Amino acid sequence: MRLLVQKFGGSSLATAELRQQVVEHICMAKQSGKQVVVVVSAIGRQGDAYATDTLLDFLYQVTENPPGREKDLLLACGEIIAAAVMAAAVTKSGLEAVALTGWQAGIVTDGMFGRAEIIRIDREKILCHLQKNNIVVVAGFQGINEEGDITTLGRGGSDTTAVALGAALNAELVEIYSDVDTVMTADPRLVPEAQPIKNIGYYEVLQMAREGAKVIHPRAVDLALQYNIPLLLKKTGTQAPGTLITHLQAAGGQTLAKKANVVTGITHSNNLAQVRLQAPLADSKQLEEMLQRLSTAGISIDLISLSPREQMFTVPAREEKRVKEILQDLGCPAEVINGFAKVTVVGSGMRGMPGVMARIVAALNRAQTPILQTADSHLSISCLVPVDKAAAAARALHLEFGLHEDSI
Repeated sequence: MRLLVQKFGGSSLATAELRQQVVEHICMAKQSGKQVVVVVSAIGRQGDAYATDTLLDFLYQVTENPPGREKDLLLACGEIIAAAVMAAAVTKSGLEAVALTGWQAGIVTDGMFGRAEIIRIDREKILCHLQKNNIVVVAGFQGINEEGDITTLGRGGSDTTAVALGAALNAELVEIYSDVDTVMTADPRLVPEAQPIKNIGYYEVLQMAREGAKVIHPRAVDLALQYNIPLLLKKTGTQAPGTLITHLQAAGGQTLAKKANVVTGITHSNNLAQVRLQAPLADSKQLEEMLQRLSTAGISIDLISLSPREQMFTVPAREEKRVKEILQDLGCPAEVINGFAKVTVVGSGMRGMPGVMARIVAALNRAQTPILQTADSHLSISCLVPVDKAAAAARALHLEFGLHEDSI
Protein backbone atom coordinates (compact mmCIF):
# COMPACT_ATOMS: atom_id res chain seq x y z
CA MET A 1 0.00 0.00 0.00
CA ARG A 2 1.49 3.36 -1.07
CA LEU A 3 0.62 5.73 1.72
CA LEU A 4 1.10 9.47 2.10
CA VAL A 5 0.65 11.57 5.25
CA GLN A 6 -0.20 15.22 4.71
CA LYS A 7 -0.16 17.73 7.57
CA PHE A 8 -1.78 21.16 7.30
CA GLY A 9 -1.09 23.89 9.82
CA GLY A 10 -3.61 26.32 11.22
CA SER A 11 -2.62 29.13 8.84
CA SER A 12 -3.43 26.80 5.92
CA LEU A 13 -7.00 26.35 7.21
CA ALA A 14 -7.79 29.94 8.25
CA THR A 15 -10.22 30.82 5.41
CA ALA A 16 -12.71 29.02 3.19
CA GLU A 17 -10.46 29.72 0.19
CA LEU A 18 -7.43 28.19 1.90
CA ARG A 19 -9.44 25.17 3.03
CA GLN A 20 -10.48 24.59 -0.58
CA GLN A 21 -6.83 24.64 -1.59
CA VAL A 22 -6.16 22.03 1.10
CA VAL A 23 -8.96 19.87 -0.32
CA GLU A 24 -7.33 20.13 -3.75
CA HIS A 25 -3.98 18.96 -2.37
CA ILE A 26 -5.70 15.99 -0.70
CA CYS A 27 -7.70 15.07 -3.80
CA MET A 28 -4.63 15.31 -6.02
CA ALA A 29 -2.75 12.90 -3.74
CA LYS A 30 -5.67 10.47 -3.69
CA GLN A 31 -6.10 10.61 -7.47
CA SER A 32 -2.41 9.72 -7.88
CA GLY A 33 -3.25 6.30 -6.48
CA LYS A 34 -2.09 6.75 -2.87
CA GLN A 35 -3.83 6.09 0.38
CA VAL A 36 -3.98 9.38 2.25
CA VAL A 37 -3.91 10.22 5.95
CA VAL A 38 -4.33 13.92 6.75
CA VAL A 39 -3.31 15.59 10.03
CA VAL A 40 -4.70 19.03 10.87
CA SER A 41 -3.93 21.73 13.40
CA ALA A 42 -6.54 24.03 14.93
CA ILE A 43 -7.99 26.51 12.44
CA GLY A 44 -6.29 29.90 12.25
CA ARG A 45 -4.14 31.74 14.75
CA GLN A 46 -4.66 33.72 17.94
CA GLY A 47 -7.85 35.77 17.66
CA ASP A 48 -9.52 33.32 15.28
CA ALA A 49 -12.48 31.63 16.92
CA TYR A 50 -11.12 28.07 17.15
CA ALA A 51 -7.37 28.66 17.37
CA THR A 52 -5.46 27.10 20.25
CA ASP A 53 -4.34 30.45 21.68
CA THR A 54 -7.93 31.75 21.52
CA LEU A 55 -9.14 28.77 23.54
CA LEU A 56 -6.30 29.29 25.98
CA ASP A 57 -7.18 32.97 26.45
CA PHE A 58 -10.79 31.96 27.11
CA LEU A 59 -9.68 29.54 29.82
CA TYR A 60 -7.38 32.13 31.42
CA GLN A 61 -10.37 34.42 31.84
CA VAL A 62 -11.64 31.85 34.31
CA THR A 63 -8.39 31.09 36.12
CA GLU A 64 -4.71 31.91 35.65
CA ASN A 65 -3.75 28.42 36.80
CA PRO A 66 -6.14 25.87 35.28
CA PRO A 67 -5.70 22.16 36.06
CA GLY A 68 -3.58 20.44 33.42
CA ARG A 69 -6.17 17.77 32.71
CA GLU A 70 -8.97 20.24 32.04
CA LYS A 71 -6.65 22.53 30.07
CA ASP A 72 -5.75 19.68 27.71
CA LEU A 73 -9.41 18.69 27.41
CA LEU A 74 -10.26 22.18 26.17
CA LEU A 75 -7.22 22.68 23.93
CA ALA A 76 -7.84 19.40 22.08
CA CYS A 77 -11.13 20.84 20.80
CA GLY A 78 -9.49 23.12 18.21
CA GLU A 79 -7.97 20.24 16.25
CA ILE A 80 -11.15 18.16 16.56
CA ILE A 81 -13.16 20.98 14.99
CA ALA A 82 -10.59 21.26 12.19
CA ALA A 83 -10.68 17.49 11.51
CA ALA A 84 -14.48 17.43 11.31
CA VAL A 85 -14.62 20.47 9.03
CA MET A 86 -11.94 19.16 6.67
CA ALA A 87 -13.42 15.66 6.48
CA ALA A 88 -16.76 17.24 5.54
CA ALA A 89 -15.05 19.45 2.93
CA VAL A 90 -13.29 16.45 1.35
CA THR A 91 -16.54 14.47 1.29
CA LYS A 92 -18.27 17.38 -0.41
CA SER A 93 -15.63 17.19 -3.16
CA GLY A 94 -16.77 13.67 -4.01
CA LEU A 95 -14.28 11.54 -2.08
CA GLU A 96 -14.99 9.52 1.06
CA ALA A 97 -13.38 10.88 4.22
CA VAL A 98 -13.66 10.23 7.94
CA ALA A 99 -12.51 12.38 10.85
CA LEU A 100 -10.78 10.84 13.87
CA THR A 101 -9.72 12.38 17.15
CA GLY A 102 -6.21 11.57 18.34
CA TRP A 103 -7.45 8.80 20.60
CA GLN A 104 -9.76 7.36 17.95
CA ALA A 105 -6.65 7.22 15.75
CA GLY A 106 -4.99 5.09 18.43
CA ILE A 107 -2.45 7.65 19.68
CA VAL A 108 -1.48 6.66 23.23
CA THR A 109 0.73 8.99 25.28
CA ASP A 110 2.30 9.25 28.69
CA GLY A 111 0.54 11.27 31.37
CA MET A 112 2.36 14.61 31.02
CA PHE A 113 -0.46 17.07 30.40
CA GLY A 114 0.52 19.88 28.06
CA ARG A 115 3.68 18.19 26.78
CA ALA A 116 2.83 14.51 26.45
CA GLU A 117 5.04 12.08 24.55
CA ILE A 118 3.60 9.47 22.20
CA ILE A 119 4.40 5.98 23.51
CA ARG A 120 2.57 3.92 20.89
CA ILE A 121 0.01 4.08 18.10
CA ASP A 122 -2.67 1.41 17.80
CA ARG A 123 -3.26 1.68 14.07
CA GLU A 124 -6.11 -0.81 13.54
CA LYS A 125 -8.89 1.78 13.20
CA ILE A 126 -6.93 3.86 10.69
CA LEU A 127 -6.06 0.75 8.65
CA CYS A 128 -9.69 -0.33 8.68
CA HIS A 129 -10.79 3.01 7.20
CA LEU A 130 -7.98 2.94 4.63
CA GLN A 131 -9.06 -0.53 3.53
CA LYS A 132 -12.48 0.99 2.85
CA ASN A 133 -10.70 3.52 0.61
CA ASN A 134 -11.48 6.40 2.97
CA ILE A 135 -9.28 9.44 3.39
CA VAL A 136 -8.55 9.60 7.11
CA VAL A 137 -8.41 13.07 8.69
CA VAL A 138 -6.77 12.99 12.14
CA ALA A 139 -6.84 15.74 14.74
CA GLY A 140 -3.21 16.56 15.50
CA PHE A 141 -1.58 17.65 18.76
CA GLN A 142 -3.43 15.15 20.96
CA GLY A 143 -3.74 11.63 22.29
CA ILE A 144 -4.94 9.70 25.30
CA ASN A 145 -3.03 8.33 28.29
CA GLU A 146 -3.32 4.91 29.87
CA GLU A 147 -5.90 6.26 32.36
CA GLY A 148 -8.17 7.42 29.55
CA ASP A 149 -7.50 11.15 29.93
CA ILE A 150 -7.04 13.39 26.89
CA THR A 151 -3.52 14.82 26.56
CA THR A 152 -1.87 17.35 24.27
CA LEU A 153 1.64 17.19 22.84
CA GLY A 154 2.77 20.80 23.25
CA ARG A 155 3.80 23.32 20.62
CA GLY A 156 4.46 21.74 17.24
CA GLY A 157 2.46 18.72 18.31
CA SER A 158 0.65 18.35 15.00
CA ASP A 159 3.97 18.02 13.17
CA THR A 160 4.87 15.30 15.67
CA THR A 161 1.52 13.57 15.14
CA ALA A 162 2.04 13.50 11.37
CA VAL A 163 5.53 12.00 11.56
CA ALA A 164 4.52 9.48 14.23
CA LEU A 165 1.62 8.31 12.06
CA GLY A 166 3.96 8.16 9.08
CA ALA A 167 6.27 5.87 11.01
CA ALA A 168 3.44 3.67 12.37
CA LEU A 169 1.82 3.29 8.94
CA ASN A 170 5.06 2.89 6.95
CA ALA A 171 4.33 5.98 4.87
CA GLU A 172 6.58 6.65 1.89
CA LEU A 173 6.52 10.39 2.64
CA VAL A 174 5.18 12.95 5.11
CA GLU A 175 4.25 16.32 3.59
CA ILE A 176 4.15 19.32 5.94
CA TYR A 177 2.15 22.23 4.49
CA SER A 178 2.33 25.77 5.84
CA ASP A 179 2.32 29.39 4.63
CA VAL A 180 5.99 29.38 3.55
CA ASP A 181 7.37 27.97 0.29
CA THR A 182 10.51 26.28 1.51
CA VAL A 183 13.34 26.27 4.01
CA MET A 184 15.53 29.28 3.26
CA THR A 185 19.23 29.92 3.77
CA ALA A 186 18.22 32.71 6.18
CA ASP A 187 15.12 34.58 7.30
CA PRO A 188 14.30 36.75 4.25
CA ARG A 189 12.99 39.48 6.55
CA LEU A 190 16.57 39.95 7.75
CA VAL A 191 18.41 38.79 4.64
CA PRO A 192 16.59 39.71 1.41
CA GLU A 193 19.18 37.70 -0.55
CA ALA A 194 18.16 34.45 1.17
CA GLN A 195 17.79 31.48 -1.20
CA PRO A 196 15.57 28.38 -1.09
CA ILE A 197 17.08 25.08 0.05
CA LYS A 198 15.81 22.21 -2.12
CA ASN A 199 17.41 19.33 -0.20
CA ILE A 200 18.68 19.24 3.37
CA GLY A 201 19.69 16.55 5.85
CA TYR A 202 17.83 15.74 9.05
CA TYR A 203 20.66 16.89 11.29
CA GLU A 204 21.03 20.26 9.59
CA VAL A 205 17.33 21.13 9.60
CA LEU A 206 17.08 19.91 13.19
CA GLN A 207 19.88 22.26 14.20
CA MET A 208 18.29 25.13 12.27
CA ALA A 209 14.96 24.53 13.99
CA ARG A 210 16.58 24.41 17.42
CA GLU A 211 18.45 27.65 16.71
CA GLY A 212 15.40 29.69 15.81
CA ALA A 213 14.36 28.85 12.23
CA LYS A 214 10.56 28.51 12.13
CA VAL A 215 10.50 25.60 9.69
CA ILE A 216 9.35 22.48 11.55
CA HIS A 217 9.23 21.39 15.14
CA PRO A 218 12.47 19.68 16.31
CA ARG A 219 10.56 16.77 17.88
CA ALA A 220 9.07 15.91 14.51
CA VAL A 221 12.50 15.92 12.86
CA ASP A 222 13.85 13.71 15.64
CA LEU A 223 11.12 11.16 14.93
CA ALA A 224 11.64 11.33 11.17
CA LEU A 225 15.36 10.76 11.68
CA GLN A 226 14.75 7.82 14.00
CA TYR A 227 12.43 6.05 11.53
CA ASN A 228 14.03 7.37 8.31
CA ILE A 229 10.80 8.99 7.11
CA PRO A 230 11.36 11.54 4.31
CA LEU A 231 9.75 14.92 4.99
CA LEU A 232 8.66 17.40 2.33
CA LEU A 233 7.97 20.98 3.46
CA LYS A 234 5.60 22.78 1.07
CA LYS A 235 3.40 25.84 0.79
CA THR A 236 -0.36 25.39 0.72
CA GLY A 237 -1.96 26.38 -2.57
CA THR A 238 1.12 26.01 -4.79
CA GLN A 239 2.85 23.23 -6.68
CA ALA A 240 6.32 24.55 -5.81
CA PRO A 241 8.73 21.67 -5.07
CA GLY A 242 9.41 22.74 -1.47
CA THR A 243 12.26 21.35 0.64
CA LEU A 244 12.98 17.63 0.94
CA ILE A 245 14.45 16.49 4.27
CA THR A 246 16.23 13.12 4.16
CA HIS A 247 19.55 11.48 4.92
CA LEU A 248 20.53 12.91 1.50
CA GLN A 249 20.88 9.42 0.07
CA ALA A 250 19.37 8.10 -3.13
CA ALA A 251 18.09 4.57 -3.66
CA GLY A 252 20.99 2.14 -3.42
CA GLY A 253 22.71 4.16 -0.70
CA GLN A 254 24.50 6.66 -2.95
CA THR A 255 24.89 10.08 -1.39
CA LEU A 256 23.16 12.80 -3.37
CA ALA A 257 25.33 15.57 -4.76
CA LYS A 258 25.24 18.66 -2.61
CA LYS A 259 26.50 22.11 -3.25
CA ALA A 260 29.96 22.29 -1.68
CA ASN A 261 29.02 24.90 0.92
CA VAL A 262 30.63 24.88 4.31
CA VAL A 263 27.48 26.49 5.72
CA THR A 264 23.90 25.55 4.82
CA GLY A 265 21.98 28.33 6.55
CA ILE A 266 21.97 31.24 8.96
CA THR A 267 19.44 31.38 11.80
CA HIS A 268 18.72 33.91 14.50
CA SER A 269 16.72 34.32 17.69
CA ASN A 270 15.98 37.65 19.33
CA ASN A 271 14.86 38.75 22.78
CA LEU A 272 17.70 37.33 24.84
CA ALA A 273 19.22 38.55 28.10
CA GLN A 274 22.79 37.76 29.16
CA VAL A 275 23.55 36.72 32.74
CA ARG A 276 27.06 37.44 34.02
CA LEU A 277 28.35 36.24 37.38
CA GLN A 278 31.76 37.87 37.61
CA ALA A 279 32.79 36.89 41.13
CA PRO A 280 35.05 33.82 41.51
CA LEU A 281 33.07 30.65 42.03
CA ALA A 282 34.20 29.52 45.47
CA ASP A 283 31.82 26.60 45.80
CA SER A 284 30.59 24.37 42.99
CA LYS A 285 27.51 23.65 45.10
CA GLN A 286 26.49 27.28 44.62
CA LEU A 287 26.56 26.83 40.85
CA GLU A 288 24.64 23.58 41.15
CA GLU A 289 21.97 25.23 43.31
CA MET A 290 21.67 28.19 40.95
CA LEU A 291 21.19 25.98 37.89
CA GLN A 292 18.73 23.77 39.77
CA ARG A 293 16.65 26.76 40.87
CA LEU A 294 16.49 28.06 37.29
CA SER A 295 15.47 24.60 36.06
CA THR A 296 12.77 24.25 38.71
CA ALA A 297 11.41 27.65 37.65
CA GLY A 298 11.19 26.38 34.07
CA ILE A 299 13.76 28.89 32.80
CA SER A 300 15.78 27.62 29.83
CA ILE A 301 19.41 28.73 29.60
CA ASP A 302 21.65 28.83 26.54
CA LEU A 303 25.15 29.86 25.39
CA ILE A 304 26.60 28.54 28.62
CA SER A 305 30.19 29.58 29.43
CA LEU A 306 31.56 28.51 32.82
CA SER A 307 34.99 29.14 34.31
CA PRO A 308 36.35 29.46 37.86
CA ARG A 309 36.29 33.28 37.61
CA GLU A 310 33.24 34.04 35.48
CA GLN A 311 30.01 32.34 34.54
CA MET A 312 27.87 33.52 31.61
CA PHE A 313 24.71 32.25 29.97
CA THR A 314 21.63 33.62 28.24
CA VAL A 315 17.95 33.42 29.11
CA PRO A 316 14.80 34.60 27.31
CA ALA A 317 14.42 38.33 27.92
CA ARG A 318 10.91 37.78 29.28
CA GLU A 319 12.49 35.86 32.19
CA GLU A 320 14.82 38.72 33.22
CA LYS A 321 12.85 39.67 36.34
CA ARG A 322 12.50 36.10 37.63
CA VAL A 323 16.18 35.36 37.01
CA LYS A 324 17.20 38.45 38.98
CA GLU A 325 14.95 37.42 41.86
CA ILE A 326 16.42 33.89 41.97
CA LEU A 327 20.02 35.16 41.88
CA GLN A 328 19.37 37.78 44.55
CA ASP A 329 17.74 35.14 46.75
CA LEU A 330 20.85 32.98 46.42
CA GLY A 331 23.18 35.90 47.09
CA CYS A 332 24.84 35.59 43.67
CA PRO A 333 26.44 38.86 42.48
CA ALA A 334 25.23 38.97 38.88
CA GLU A 335 24.35 41.28 36.02
CA VAL A 336 21.33 40.49 33.88
CA ILE A 337 21.50 42.59 30.74
CA ASN A 338 18.76 42.72 28.12
CA GLY A 339 18.92 43.50 24.41
CA PHE A 340 20.72 40.64 22.68
CA ALA A 341 20.23 38.22 19.80
CA LYS A 342 21.85 34.94 18.83
CA VAL A 343 23.02 34.50 15.24
CA THR A 344 24.01 30.96 14.24
CA VAL A 345 25.70 29.46 11.20
CA VAL A 346 24.62 25.87 10.52
CA GLY A 347 26.17 23.31 8.19
CA SER A 348 27.49 19.77 8.18
CA GLY A 349 30.39 21.02 6.02
CA MET A 350 31.89 22.81 9.05
CA ARG A 351 32.85 19.53 10.67
CA GLY A 352 36.65 19.35 10.75
CA MET A 353 36.98 22.40 8.51
CA PRO A 354 39.69 24.82 9.73
CA GLY A 355 39.18 28.56 9.52
CA VAL A 356 35.40 28.74 9.92
CA MET A 357 35.55 30.76 13.14
CA ALA A 358 38.12 33.11 11.57
CA ARG A 359 35.72 33.79 8.70
CA ILE A 360 32.85 34.43 11.12
CA VAL A 361 34.91 36.92 13.12
CA ALA A 362 36.08 38.67 9.95
CA ALA A 363 32.53 38.94 8.60
CA LEU A 364 31.16 40.36 11.84
CA ASN A 365 34.06 42.78 12.08
CA ARG A 366 33.17 44.09 8.62
CA ALA A 367 29.57 44.46 9.80
CA GLN A 368 30.84 46.35 12.90
CA THR A 369 29.12 43.79 15.11
CA PRO A 370 30.71 42.92 18.46
CA ILE A 371 30.72 39.25 19.53
CA LEU A 372 29.76 39.04 23.19
CA GLN A 373 29.72 35.27 23.62
CA THR A 374 30.00 32.14 21.46
CA ALA A 375 29.07 28.47 21.52
CA ASP A 376 29.61 25.71 18.99
CA SER A 377 28.80 22.13 18.08
CA HIS A 378 29.90 19.92 15.18
CA LEU A 379 27.08 21.45 13.10
CA SER A 380 26.87 25.05 14.27
CA ILE A 381 28.60 28.12 15.67
CA SER A 382 26.49 30.68 17.54
CA CYS A 383 27.40 34.28 18.38
CA LEU A 384 25.65 36.55 20.85
CA VAL A 385 25.35 40.06 19.39
CA PRO A 386 23.43 43.26 20.20
CA VAL A 387 19.87 42.83 18.96
CA ASP A 388 20.10 45.95 16.78
CA LYS A 389 23.04 44.32 14.95
CA ALA A 390 21.32 40.97 14.28
CA ALA A 391 20.23 41.78 10.73
CA ALA A 392 23.63 43.16 9.75
CA ALA A 393 25.33 40.12 11.27
CA ALA A 394 23.05 37.66 9.46
CA ARG A 395 23.57 39.41 6.11
CA ALA A 396 27.35 39.56 6.59
CA LEU A 397 27.56 35.83 7.39
CA HIS A 398 25.22 34.96 4.53
CA LEU A 399 27.49 36.83 2.13
CA GLU A 400 30.72 35.47 3.64
CA PHE A 401 29.69 31.86 3.08
CA GLY A 402 28.29 32.40 -0.43
CA LEU A 403 24.69 31.53 0.40
CA HIS A 404 23.31 34.38 -1.70
CA GLU A 405 24.49 32.90 -5.00
CA ASP A 406 21.80 30.34 -5.85
CA SER A 407 19.58 27.67 -4.34
CA ILE A 408 21.07 24.63 -2.66
